[in-house]
Amino acid sequence: MRILLLCSAYNGLSQRTQVELETLGHDISVSLALSADTIRRNVLYFQPDLIICPFLKEKVPEDIWRRHTCLIVHPGIVGDRGPSSLDWAIMNEEQEWGVTVLQAVEEMDAGDIWAAETFVIRQGNKASLYRHEVTNAAVKAILTAVERFESQSFHPEPLDYSKEGVRGRLRPLMRQTDRKIDWASDTVADIIKKINAADSFPGVLDCINNREYYLYGAHEEKISLFWQNIFANSLPGSIIGQRNGAILRMATDGLVWITHLKQKISAENSLYKRLTGQDKPSAIKLPAAMVLARCLDGIPELPIDSLYMDDEVTFKEIHYEEINQVGYLHFDFHNGAMSTRQCQRLLESYRLALQRPTKVLVLMGGREFWSNGIHLNIIEAAKNPSQESWENINAINDFVLAVLTTDTKITVSAVWGGCGAGGAMAILAADKVWARQGVVFNPHYRLMGLYGSEYWTYSLPKRVGPLKALELTQKAIPLGTQKAKKLGYIDDIFPNDYDAFIAHVQKKAEDIAHSPLYQPMLETKAAIRQRDEQTKPLAAYRAAELQKMKLNFAGKGEINYHTARFNFVYKVKPKETAPCLAKNSYDFAGLQALRVSSVC
Repeated sequence: MRILLLCSAYNGLSQRTQVELETLGHDISVSLALSADTIRRNVLYFQPDLIICPFLKEKVPEDIWRRHTCLIVHPGIVGDRGPSSLDWAIMNEEQEWGVTVLQAVEEMDAGDIWAAETFVIRQGNKASLYRHEVTNAAVKAILTAVERFESQSFHPEPLDYSKEGVRGRLRPLMRQTDRKIDWASDTVADIIKKINAADSFPGVLDCINNREYYLYGAHEEKISLFWQNIFANSLPGSIIGQRNGAILRMATDGLVWITHLKQKISAENSLYKRLTGQDKPSAIKLPAAMVLARCLDGIPELPIDSLYMDDEVTFKEIHYEEINQVGYLHFDFHNGAMSTRQCQRLLESYRLALQRPTKVLVLMGGREFWSNGIHLNIIEAAKNPSQESWENINAINDFVLAVLTTDTKITVSAVWGGCGAGGAMAILAADKVWARQGVVFNPHYRLMGLYGSEYWTYSLPKRVGPLKALELTQKAIPLGTQKAKKLGYIDDIFPNDYDAFIAHVQKKAEDIAHSPLYQPMLETKAAIRQRDEQTKPLAAYRAAELQKMKLNFAGKGEINYHTARFNFVYKVKPKETAPCLAKNSYDFAGLQALRVSSVC
């Protein structure tokens, strides 16, 4: 079938939906819901059999949903309605939640039901639940709905609140008054729940040093005798420590880390809009200590071991485990973005892990993302973004080089969280790449106006061949695990359940460590690396990549990197859907045809 994906943003769920449907042989086009006319034009030119809206905040134009079957994916149980579904589920401590696929009608979220799935809510923030439980349930429900639509015999079920089991209801937009933290009375659990329900949007509005900020990224700190001595002299809400960009704040019954802040912009935005016709760019989300730098004099840095191996409850971006001659290096950076300093710390931890008495070293990445490459927000906030870009790309290259040249262990990239751009290339530095079934890769830089580095010109063609490497980087479309394995981009696919995924990683890594062929594997690896180095040194790949990146950082290229980065960081609405996503894109003749049909 020809299926149009209508989205407010081409987010992870939209990408996963596209990958899954294309795997089944459907012809997919994507249209961003930029305006009613944009939607009409893309529908006119693609002529879809079905329209699916995986992530849509806007209303579908009435003339579209009356002429075409439009399926809306709502992140709530049957009967749930409203824009803050998952927020309320977390705040109300629901044990089970779900996803409903319903038909677009005049009233939002009130259409006939095509499919529904439920899931158990684990403790975590809204973004994490959306990326995993919601996405998995949504994909399952979407595939069911598509199968039912294809059958031409299924009749969707009207929403009936009198029916047993329909426990959802219309919920209002959750406002900041509903999320407000009372530091004088809220417990650590209360604070974390409120921030989790607002992460990654809109954040929880709070006041620090007489300025308003949105809070993100809450982590509990274990209470110890050291902290008990601090309590007596600190008031709830006060900042008593910092670590790797996060700040540690007092609560009534303990301590909570806040990793990121975004300053609230002033009311002058309305004047700016009247004068320019555009919204004034908001502040951007940055590490909390970076935002509050001028206010943290005297606040102690609370260091953590570079190879942290404890399991205590605390904020840690990098930690390490060791089981049966296998080391597991976890690096959980917010949204997968890796700043210059984070890359340097990761390299330091990696080198320490190499010194451990293990045979296999598994690079686990984070629970949400393995990596998404350089840190665009920190680059945007830098005094000299070009220079910071240069330092950042070199820092991540140093880490990738260390992995590529490791000759004392077998290395593995175990990808549970998604990855894109530099992160999607960095995984290829390891000897083996294993991925969760539901991972979506974006192995390209083009839409950000970058040529890319991370030694991709060596690693990617080596795995998929030069022609396919060119296609992946130029087409700039998402890559699912099945196609990735078929191409040789990854080596194996593991289950979509976290515990099962970890069990598979451990089993396979230990099999390598204890294999009688382990030493021959190491010797073969060393021989291949030596042969490749003689053919063309890694330094030559890096130099050629960075020569082009230097031009990109100077703003030279098909797409201006600084403009693309600004638009990405500030979430500027694009003017059109990227041509690589929209098939049969409209042109002037199409617009004229649309006008004629509208008149008729």
